[in-house]
Amino acid sequence: MHYIMDNISSVKFTLMEPKNSKSYRHVYFTCFLALYIMILFLNIWLCVVIALERALHEPMYIFLCNLCINGIYRAMGFYPKFLHDLILDSYVIPPYMCVIQTYVIYSSDMCEYCTLTVMAYDRHVAICKPLNYQTKLNRFSCLILLAFCWTVPFVTSLIGVSLSSRLALCKYHIDKLYCDNWSVVKLSCESTVINNIYGFVLIIFYLGLFVVILVSYIKLVVACKASLECRRKFWQTCVPHLFSLVNFNVAILFDVMYSRYGSSDFPEDLRHFLALEIIIVPPLFNPVIYGLKLKEVRKRVLKLCVL
Repeated sequence: MHYIMDNISSVKFTLMEPKNSKSYRHVYFTCFLALYIMILFLNIWLCVVIALERALHEPMYIFLCNLCINGIYRAMGFYPKFLHDLILDSYVIPPYMCVIQTYVIYSSDMCEYCTLTVMAYDRHVAICKPLNYQTKLNRFSCLILLAFCWTVPFVTSLIGVSLSSRLALCKYHIDKLYCDNWSVVKLSCESTVINNIYGFVLIIFYLGLFVVILVSYIKLVVACKASLECRRKFWQTCVPHLFSLVNFNVAILFDVMYSRYGSSDFPEDLRHFLALEIIIVPPLFNPVIYGLKLKEVRKRVLKLCVL
């Protein structure tokens, strides 16, 4: 961190300029402002519905609320800065702000994956071991799982950002619309072995979470074969989770693989879209798909809309 702080007054990072920004920046601003407002509205609305309706004070809906809170957190790490850049038509970012943005986006990605893992475990217990559900997912265990969803991302992100902040940089252009950890590491002109090792440790951690999710769904599928009621619960409560999971896995896999091993031959427009997809789609997609698919949530949303 000391390198960035020592050079805070003299150095600024340049970010990628959106395509045809000179001509279309007002269009971009309008579209991204609309997206930001929609993300805030949908996620806050779903959180309010879950908070106000006592019938939704169950682990599944509490974890869904956590997913929405993380969506708001992630959006706040990207949209205000990007909208500010579009207004000024100036795509630069001071180092301290780059550190903050990197930390927010990095930790929100990990929080999302941790929450999706916890939700998979919740569905596994609810469908495969319904008699033990209240025991295994009581108030205390829910608090522990929620603490896991936030503590692990915050600590691991702090370590990752600290490791990249100690590097001496010889370049200052980030080929993205926002700062992320690996983009900063690639600007270094000194050894990044420690950063690489830590990055692989995190990838192994992600793979561990993926194994937990995979085992949960294998057991769910086996249980669904034996029971019509299990199949009904699966289609009602697990399908939204699967959509969120597939979308997030594809986005994070592309982001990690391209950042480390990407080729310049990859189509530029597709690359920029996929880099933004992880920022835009999950916070917008999650409240919509869960709000439409989960019957209890849908009923109460409609009830509050009528009122």
